[in-house]
Amino acid sequence: MRPLTRRQEQVLDFIRGFIAGNKYPPTIREISEHFTISVKGAYDHVKALEKKERIRCDTNRSRAIEVLGDAGSYEESALVEVPLLGTVAAGTPLLAEENHDGFVPVPKAILGHSKRYFAVHVNGDSMIGAGIMDGDTAIISQQPVANNGDIVVAMVDEAVTLKRFYREHNRIQLKSENPAYPPIYTRDARILGKLAHIVRSYE
Repeated sequence: MRPLTRRQEQVLDFIRGFIAGNKYPPTIREISEHFTISVKGAYDHVKALEKKERIRCDTNRSRAIEVLGDAGSYEESALVEVPLLGTVAAGTPLLAEENHDGFVPVPKAILGHSKRYFAVHVNGDSMIGAGIMDGDTAIISQQPVANNGDIVVAMVDEAVTLKRFYREHNRIQLKSENPAYPPIYTRDARILGKLAHIVRSYE
């Protein structure tokens, strides 16, 4: 079997870790966003891995990547414990708990290098249009800034909420993904981090 390049090894590790954390494979776009490369570049890496018989995929369908030779498990040593910092509202803003509430094990391969992360429980259904459900655990990349359209954890009037971020002319809009919830408009919002991953339990 032909050896992989360093980047191909990284892409393969990311796919393994993503499957371990989400129980389904990533899309080509999710691979491109994780490595900050073009969709075409991610597609080329996936096809190279397929050609080298490390994965099997159907690029005509979304989430159709299978890692060959894996038993479906991921080594415990490859997990990172992300601190769980309480509850964030996906609805009306809810005051977050200040103390740690344990840790969430996350596959190292799906986390970006040189970034800090925290996790929060999601409470509410205002982000269901983005696939974020009540009871999910959100893995957040800690950062003080965001781009328009990013899903962020933001603090408004000492309360914390999970919303889609838009900077307007003289205010900030924190938009839900459920028409039952109106946008939050504010001139004073503190960005705590950007959504990186969602962890969901079906039990």
